[in-house]
Amino acid sequence: MAGGFSVSTSGKHFEAKITPIVIISCIMAATGGLMFGYDVGVSGGVTSMPDFLKKFFPAVYRRVQEPGIDNSNYCKYDNQGLQLFTSSLYLAGLTATFFASYTTKTLGRRLTMLIAGGFFVAGVAFNAAAMNLGMLIVGRILLGCGVGFANQAVPLFLSEIAPTRIRGGLNILFQLNVTIGILFANLVNYGTSKIKGGWGWRLSLGLAGIPAALLTIGALLVVDTPNSLIERGRLEEGKAVLKRIRGTDNVEPEFLELVEASRVAGLVKHPIRDLLKRRNRPQLVIAVALQIFQQLTGINAIMFYAPVLFNTVGFGSGAALYSAVITGAVNVLSTCVSIYSVDWLGRRVLLLEAGVQMLLSQGAIAVILGLKVKDHSNNLSHGFGIVVVVMVCTFVSSFAWSWGPLGWLIPSETFRLETRSLGQSVAVCVNLLFTFVMAQAFLSMLCHFKYGIFVFFSGWVLVMSVFVLFLVPETKNVPIEEMTDRVWRQHWLWKRFMDEDEQDRL
Repeated sequence: MAGGFSVSTSGKHFEAKITPIVIISCIMAATGGLMFGYDVGVSGGVTSMPDFLKKFFPAVYRRVQEPGIDNSNYCKYDNQGLQLFTSSLYLAGLTATFFASYTTKTLGRRLTMLIAGGFFVAGVAFNAAAMNLGMLIVGRILLGCGVGFANQAVPLFLSEIAPTRIRGGLNILFQLNVTIGILFANLVNYGTSKIKGGWGWRLSLGLAGIPAALLTIGALLVVDTPNSLIERGRLEEGKAVLKRIRGTDNVEPEFLELVEASRVAGLVKHPIRDLLKRRNRPQLVIAVALQIFQQLTGINAIMFYAPVLFNTVGFGSGAALYSAVITGAVNVLSTCVSIYSVDWLGRRVLLLEAGVQMLLSQGAIAVILGLKVKDHSNNLSHGFGIVVVVMVCTFVSSFAWSWGPLGWLIPSETFRLETRSLGQSVAVCVNLLFTFVMAQAFLSMLCHFKYGIFVFFSGWVLVMSVFVLFLVPETKNVPIEEMTDRVWRQHWLWKRFMDEDEQDRL
């Protein structure tokens, strides 16, 4: 597993090996993504289960189950309470990330992950035992707090502990675990939907305890990153950890660079004001834009409500859950493609290729639904149904090897140390805000836009592809503390913001 290599930056050589402790630590930390993914996948599945709807959303249950009710196919699931069940998690996560920014900086990445695990365990208990909608929402809020803390700490942990050469691949372990969590949830939902007695949904929600426990145990076992330890004044411990994770005693050049970065970070008295300074605007603009665009692809709306979406276009409940399993499997496999290609092809190639693929697949879905699915009749033939599933899988695959993992990777590796924790917090906050908006609005948008919702999303895919083409620089194989000189000062536009004479001007 170990292989030695050196990284040269500005005349300095950082020696590092791909050590077992790094791989194991990254795998354990990335289980935070497993919990996040399970939350995403399980909500759409249980909301398509009749027993769950009957207990918590009887109005939706009547529209879906009872014959003779004149209601558009596209509007069967349009219910604000049902959307709140899904979206409340992300609103809570948005709030929690502000606190997570503080704990990540002052207590460390590892302890913040442990806090996330505690929230997840509590949220699972509330959801599995829910007797009314209130308990259900409280459980989702607790899970959302866990998401806020995990999404803040895990990407930073992965970027800081990984050797430069494989930083992209190891960071994407977080997104890989998200996709595995979604697939796991889809498989669980498919199985529990067949349980007689009306309690299958409780098992679906309760099995979230498995990834919650894995994250908690993992956080107890991993070491904190050298960057975090040095930033908190624990220099000798940071140096010792750096030797362990790099597999060599020759860490002095990298250690001194981390100490210098920490010294500069310590001079910052007002992090928010510093984040808004001219020299930090390129990283901030790109981080915020990536999070907004990631949600405007429509991916989370599709992954949240995949069974509901397939049910809407004429699939039966069982077939809808089965189709969601297929898309979940495609999601996992395609994320593996990104792990192996991101440090070889680079970030920009993956983002641009995916833009073309997403645009074409969403256009095809819009055409098929527009021609074949009417408001009050389920006349999507078996053949066209298969085509819709294939196009959804084509869309999901392109997102999974590009915008999904890179939306988290790029912000976590581009901010300076002094603004890294706050910058990541802003990225998480924006992501969760737009995730909340999409989760709360998608079923209503589906009702009003009908097939046009895919035209809406494809328009945004075109916009964000143009953004990447002109404004997102390549960051592969660049050490995390060398981004300013080797990335931002070389970009045709962003280099104007790096002028030393203008660094302190707002």
